[in-house]
Amino acid sequence: MINQKVNTMIKQAKLLKIAISEDIIDVQNAKHENLLNRNDDKLSLMTEITTSHSELNTLLSQAINDGIDIDQYRDIVDELEVHLRELYDLNGRLAAIVLPVKQMYKEIIDEITTSNGGSLIEVSV
Repeated sequence: MINQKVNTMIKQAKLLKIAISEDIIDVQNAKHENLLNRNDDKLSLMTEITTSHSELNTLLSQAINDGIDIDQYRDIVDELEVHLRELYDLNGRLAAIVLPVKQMYKEIIDEITTSNGGSLIEVSV
């Protein structure tokens, strides 16, 4: 059961890494619609990973309580950790690209709002 849960989490992490890698490429190519199309899938995967993590902790705790040597799962859990670290790094790369773009848009909107007397849209009659 523990091996199955960890394998599921590895699969989920791999899918999320692919989605974030595609996000990085799409941000660089200004294909924002593709980013939006993947958001629901990424959110679902993040939720599944979080739920799976909680379930894995429960399974490991139960195994310890049952006197099972959980060292037998060390290799597969270490593999999961590698994928989660890679996921974390990819997410950091995406944030490093997206946050400056977000700041640039904010500055442009602030500048337009200031030049229009506090309104984003200028209405002329």
